[in-house]
Amino acid sequence: MVDRFTDGLLTPTETSSYLEIPSSTLTSWLKGRAAGAPLVHQVEPVRKNQPSVPFIAVAEAHVLRSLRSLGLRMSEIREAAAAVRNAFDTPYVLVSKRIATDGADMSGYLRYLTWDADDDFPSSLRLRQYPDSVPVVIDPRFGRGLPVIAANRVPVKAVTDLWEAGETVEDIAYEFDMTPEQVDSLCHAVVRLAA
Repeated sequence: MVDRFTDGLLTPTETSSYLEIPSSTLTSWLKGRAAGAPLVHQVEPVRKNQPSVPFIAVAEAHVLRSLRSLGLRMSEIREAAAAVRNAFDTPYVLVSKRIATDGADMSGYLRYLTWDADDDFPSSLRLRQYPDSVPVVIDPRFGRGLPVIAANRVPVKAVTDLWEAGETVEDIAYEFDMTPEQVDSLCHAVVRLAA
């Protein structure tokens, strides 16, 4: 089982790609601090070029990107994070369920995070660049950090690899218990993202 806080799930390059954040921005965030703790956490990789971004940091980067897109300056975010860290006594303030329910109006962005009922921290992150008809998530329990289809936990790459190899949409849909429309929508989304 992957620990959401201490096990590297993705590399910084994968994280910036999946979240559509420029890598220089993510690198800056991984080094940024507020009240002595990182804004986006990173762990020491097991080996060079191995994953160093745990799932919790993927979620933190998503929230930080969302706060920036709402127009908040980094100085404002750091100041708020420091205050909330002290109040809630957690280094993972950006992704605490308490901040999600008591914090800034981010409902449009927070809907991409999923919390288990008895947990204060998210268990999965829906990637917003994929269509609503085929929700794709990063879930540390499935796919070793690869984006997976929420409904069946199949890696997106497994579907698109068959499509690129010339399999019909109908055969792929049958193979993965999807509708042909879902397969078509997913594959076209991947092509758009790659362009």
